[in-house]
Amino acid sequence: MELSLASSRGALLPAAAPPLAAPRPRSSPSLQIQNHIYSMPALSHKAYTPVACQASLPTKYMETPEIVDLDWENLGFALVNTDFMYMAKCGPDGNFSKGEMVPFGPIALSPSAGVLNYGQGLFEGLKAYRKTDGSVLLFRPKENAIRMINGSDRMCMPAPTVEQFVDAVKLTVLANKRWVPPTGKGSLYIRPLLIGSGAILGLAPAPEYTFIIYVSPVGNYFKEGLAPINLIIEDNFHRAAPGGTGGVKTIGNYASVLKAQRTAKEKGYSDVLYLDAVHNKYLEEVSSCNIFVVKGNTICTPALEGTILPGITRKSIIEVAESKGYKVEERPVSVDELLTADEVFCTGTAVVVSPVGSITYLGKRVEYEGNQGVGAVSQQLYTSLTSLQMGLAEDRMGWTVQLN
Repeated sequence: MELSLASSRGALLPAAAPPLAAPRPRSSPSLQIQNHIYSMPALSHKAYTPVACQASLPTKYMETPEIVDLDWENLGFALVNTDFMYMAKCGPDGNFSKGEMVPFGPIALSPSAGVLNYGQGLFEGLKAYRKTDGSVLLFRPKENAIRMINGSDRMCMPAPTVEQFVDAVKLTVLANKRWVPPTGKGSLYIRPLLIGSGAILGLAPAPEYTFIIYVSPVGNYFKEGLAPINLIIEDNFHRAAPGGTGGVKTIGNYASVLKAQRTAKEKGYSDVLYLDAVHNKYLEEVSSCNIFVVKGNTICTPALEGTILPGITRKSIIEVAESKGYKVEERPVSVDELLTADEVFCTGTAVVVSPVGSITYLGKRVEYEGNQGVGAVSQQLYTSLTSLQMGLAEDRMGWTVQLN
């Protein structure tokens, strides 16, 4: 069925239908875009011809220079509905269909879908930044593709190739380019999803998978911004255990932290820091980000041994820190080391670098000094990394990908 996009929010009309007499009002002229006609993929199970993971959108739309009129100064970390999302299917043969850009909105799933019944799903998170010249940069998208491939093996799922993944990310960002915040006002958060969409009753891998990418403009993850956050160490619940799925970005890892996180926030803490499930004394990670401990010129972070997510920002900060002359150690880090550290900070795609102002453990609160609570190392690494991400500094690492 051929469809015509009648609004930037994806209202659909048959292509042959006359235009609406009273189009939905807009908050700003910048939200007006020209109608486009394209084919909408069926969301039901169907056979697809194995081809490269590609998609297209009219060039005139992708080159629209307008930026959406939002309150960029007060942009938080919450979903903002954008224009388009990417979708591709994969059947039992393991080959993904030709991807398509469709209006952002609900998707159809069987109640018996593998992701709904058995949690067979993965997601990724990366960002796009607008440079001062108006062009857009992606940050290390290949690393996200590789992590999804590794996670899909653990979850018995097929995955797009690195090339397919990166191409799909590029197309999705270009289709929603007007939602990329102005330089220094935030970023476009990119959320790739790989889910078992096929219907399955018995416990087994799903017969069909759907690869989706949607985006949303975001500001700071923590309301504090680049200001110290206050963590509490969880000594009852654990995020992951050896032999489990803590080292892959599967959806179930995040639901399990919600109870402890909600309790912590009710008590006024920013988030929860988890300990290992064996000894209950070594640091693992915060609910959605990695942890670093600074002592003198040495920066320590828990080693990746299967229970900690291999964060891409974590990896980047390690490389940036080493380039700045710091000694970085990846090894078990005890609570005692944490409580006697000079400085502590978290890293993640959403938070980038977040300094820790205090840690509370078994009723004891330890505070870390710094410039208004922000340690010198945290500030230096945050500035170095964000300058690369936003194109404000020369990318000698070769990490950014510019979209024209």
